[in-house]
Amino acid sequence: MAKSKQGLTILAISSIPLIMTLGNSMLIPILPKMESELNLSSFQVSLTITIFSITAAIFIPILGYFSDRFSRKVIIVPALILYGLGGLLAGMASAWFNSAYLWIMVGRAMQGIGAAGTAPIAMALTGDLFKGGEQSKVLGLVEASNGFGKVLSPIVGSLLALLVWHGPFWGFPIFCLISVLLTALFVKEKKKKKEPPSIGNYVKGLFSVFKQEGRWLFTTYLAGATCLFTLFGILFYISNVLEDEHDIVGVLKGAILAIPLLFLMTTSFLTGSHIGKNLKIMKRLIILGLLLMTASFGTLTLFTNLIPFFSVLVVSSIGTGLVLPCLNSLITGSVGKSRRGFVTSLYGSVRFLGVAAGPPIYGWLMEMSRNWMFLSTAGLTFIVAFLCLVLIHVKNNPSQSDQSSKSLFKKLQLTTE
Repeated sequence: MAKSKQGLTILAISSIPLIMTLGNSMLIPILPKMESELNLSSFQVSLTITIFSITAAIFIPILGYFSDRFSRKVIIVPALILYGLGGLLAGMASAWFNSAYLWIMVGRAMQGIGAAGTAPIAMALTGDLFKGGEQSKVLGLVEASNGFGKVLSPIVGSLLALLVWHGPFWGFPIFCLISVLLTALFVKEKKKKKEPPSIGNYVKGLFSVFKQEGRWLFTTYLAGATCLFTLFGILFYISNVLEDEHDIVGVLKGAILAIPLLFLMTTSFLTGSHIGKNLKIMKRLIILGLLLMTASFGTLTLFTNLIPFFSVLVVSSIGTGLVLPCLNSLITGSVGKSRRGFVTSLYGSVRFLGVAAGPPIYGWLMEMSRNWMFLSTAGLTFIVAFLCLVLIHVKNNPSQSDQSSKSLFKKLQLTTE
């Protein structure tokens, strides 16, 4: 693949998780305004995040299977279109419909189904098109794009809300159209050389994968869900605190929300660029990242002023940025191309479940105790770090330099004994 064409392919693939990220992060700044404009409770507003994520989590494995059976691109492009149409429906409902909240929820569910066919399948597509250390580097870029979307979206959401509070909903179709064009024009998949396996054989193959690799694979799933659960829970908390306690709204609020996400994005990019295919380093960085998150969340109980609070919070963002690219590389390389879509999609499902659980659970914890919220979060990340230490066992294969192997895990042996 020529370098110019490869760059355009990477740009197209990276646009897909960026679009997905906008689905929740762009709405975070407008949630308090939505609550007042539509006369909703805080719980009802949080459900606009939850329904998106739960719907996505349900449909991700289904679309992952279809992407294995047919092609990645034939799922991604219609999914992006549905995503944009869901945003359009939510915007129209906010502006003109009597039962606005009901139709917003329908639109958000449509977006969730669309999101199911985006980032997780983009991970599988990356695994198909790139190999070895280059695969890890591109996956790092994909995760950095995800982080960039999280950085950009609160600011963009706040800017669009200056026009009208439901402005972010109208932005979705525009952003999706750009990604559809990039994907349609610049992503070229290789034609399948053989017929896809029957459903029975496909399921047997998946059971074989999880039987052999299940212990460490489910541990990595849990780590990914934990990172997204804590990230969106903390963002929900910060959004409320900035508006209720500090009277910070609009673009300034979006910019402040973007600070920890900027650290996450930068760390994700640097991590993906340097881990190569070294499984030992991946495991160490996963544990280190989770321990940094633990230290940060535990220390946040001591600070209420914004500057020291955010100075400590960014440590958790750096930790998350260390963890996620390593998880992406481990999971994407764990199976061959024929079942990669389902395995990465299942990972995407549990990540979405983490996102879905974050705002309502943190809303409940906020009512109980601020200190309890942070300490329980620190306890969770510490437990997950311990599980990663105990259940993920890796050793480098002497044939590490062999570039002809089709899977990262044919070059580097990962064991669970």
